[in-house]
Amino acid sequence: MSRPLHRGARISGSNNDLWDSQMKEKTEKEELDRRGSDQSYFALRFPFRLLLPDNSTPKNGIAENGFASDSLLVGSPRSKHRITMLLLKLSLVLIVILALTGSFWWAISISTTSRGHIFRGYRRLQEQLVLDLWDIGELSLGSSRLKELEFCPQDFENHVPCFNVSANLALGYSDGNEYDRLCGHEPRQNCLVLPPLNYKIPLRWPTGRDVIWFANVKITAQEVMSSGSLTKRMMMLDEEQISFRSASLMFDGIEDYSHQIAEMIGLRNESNFIHAGVRTILDIGCGYGSFGAHLFSNELLTMCIANYEALGSQVQLTLERGLPAMIASFSSKQLPYPSLSFDMLHCARCGIDWDQKDGIYLIEVDRVLKPGGYFVWTSPLTNFQGVLRTKERKKMGNFVRDFADKLCWEMLSQQDETIVWKKTSKRNCYNLRKPGSGPSLCGKNHDVESPYYQPLQACIAGAQSRRWIPIEERTSWPSRANLNKSELALYGLHPEEVADDTDNWKAAVRNYWSLLSPLIFSDHPKRPGDEDPSPPYNMLRNVLDMNANFGGFNSALLEARKSVWVMNVVPTNGPNYLPLIMDRGFVGVLHDWCESFPTYSRTYDLVHAAGLLSLEIGQQRRCTTLDLFSEIDRLLRPEGWVIFRDTAPLIESARTLTSRLKWDARVVEMESNSDERLLICQKPFFKRQAIQS
Repeated sequence: MSRPLHRGARISGSNNDLWDSQMKEKTEKEELDRRGSDQSYFALRFPFRLLLPDNSTPKNGIAENGFASDSLLVGSPRSKHRITMLLLKLSLVLIVILALTGSFWWAISISTTSRGHIFRGYRRLQEQLVLDLWDIGELSLGSSRLKELEFCPQDFENHVPCFNVSANLALGYSDGNEYDRLCGHEPRQNCLVLPPLNYKIPLRWPTGRDVIWFANVKITAQEVMSSGSLTKRMMMLDEEQISFRSASLMFDGIEDYSHQIAEMIGLRNESNFIHAGVRTILDIGCGYGSFGAHLFSNELLTMCIANYEALGSQVQLTLERGLPAMIASFSSKQLPYPSLSFDMLHCARCGIDWDQKDGIYLIEVDRVLKPGGYFVWTSPLTNFQGVLRTKERKKMGNFVRDFADKLCWEMLSQQDETIVWKKTSKRNCYNLRKPGSGPSLCGKNHDVESPYYQPLQACIAGAQSRRWIPIEERTSWPSRANLNKSELALYGLHPEEVADDTDNWKAAVRNYWSLLSPLIFSDHPKRPGDEDPSPPYNMLRNVLDMNANFGGFNSALLEARKSVWVMNVVPTNGPNYLPLIMDRGFVGVLHDWCESFPTYSRTYDLVHAAGLLSLEIGQQRRCTTLDLFSEIDRLLRPEGWVIFRDTAPLIESARTLTSRLKWDARVVEMESNSDERLLICQKPFFKRQAIQS
């Protein structure tokens, strides 16, 4: 800052020289004081600027007004003032350095808990930013983007995306591969699937297990009357209902059949399956689920799988009865289950040619079967005394028997058309085979935990897995749901971690039921069938957990004695705890939620999604939240429920979207965790005739 120019004339040698000299010294002193004050102000406001040269002083000491600047003369008042100001600047710089150093040491010494709080705070800010940008994008698109979704055409009633046999045939798929699940070949259409004409809410469990409404499934009366196989028997009670009741004389074969299998294993009856280590069963081509329905009373959980069928679907009818089922096929892809998942595999006239493709289907059976597990095959091909056996059928039967030996399966027994094999419990059995005899073992790097529709492998998987534990060495059900310390260590988990998760879900289930009970029994008319029981019994049956984690929600429901079964879904973009879930005696599947779930419309009474929105928002997604919600609507039965549990910003954003699907939605605050909210939604029951009128 240069000194101001005083324009008073100065005449040399005049009597006013003394006065001029005094005025000059006074002016310089005032100017010096003013400059010092200005420098102090800037030093306090911009301490780092003091480290730089003062740009107000021109080069070579020449000021802007043409006068030379004062030199720094030691001992003069001006020089002392400048030294004082320099020390003040250095002091301020030192204070800033000490403050930054202290802040740095505080940051690196922060506790783990505090780091978690900071991370969660950052995560919430990140989520809020994404949501704000999403809201801005929604508003920029105008009101047309916020309108309600339209209803789908009538041919969407039983449509299952990713399963289009005719389109697959047109693409050149054959030899059974036309039943493969192929996603992305058809345009995504977000619309609301209406139920069929005369659709009725399913009867409550257990009545709904034995009697279903004819209009709810796609099947003809002729198919019902012609269904004569052991697992496909049913009859029309009247024009509206189909019965599967085992009390009828034509159904007592299922009980005898189950009893026969138990005896072939060496048990007294089917009630002893649990004591032999059997809890979960994969029923291939299950008919209409009668085998699993009978075993359910013995605490056995049977998962039905079958090909997609446009008419008379085994999977659709089984789900309508309130039994576990999903679309899956033995063709060219592995099943979406980890290795060593099931205690028993059952095939009663399931229609699979086990001798095809050099036995690769039997290798897939071996992959998903636990050590010591059982494979039950019922087929006319196994009856060597049958008079109708052709040469080709006999050849197929012999191939299966020989190939089973190469897989280290032991044939326990054969009665009539049924054979029971037991998978080896000893790993060294594979090394004791003759060289070149049977399939080789898969390499150590072979992925056996995440087989998300990967091509079938011609090698034996799971033999080198740490999860190789024979079923007879596992604790029996229901103790099996609580894995011991050594079993949890296989997944890098501590018992305390799982125990905390279990306690949290127990409290959550109590809260859910206290919220849902008055809504179900007060807000809606009584459903057809038996009298409504007192809450919380039989409110729901088919439950889908979209982000199952450890399976804690499933465990809490069973411990609370709810009459439900849970499809535990592990998203492919999250941690894979599906092997843990299967080892606990539950059923589940891997799935990518940007793709349609392999099931028919109107399948589940309750869809549960805890933390799913947080998981999906951080991914490079190929789909939108509306795509996800449209799929949930397809899966839900009319008057079905959805529970979202997530952070408050995500829940509020999801709530705005529910109006587009015509859902009734309520946000519920959670007292135990102020960072989370519940969003409880119900899908209305829209009747087709009402829409058409």
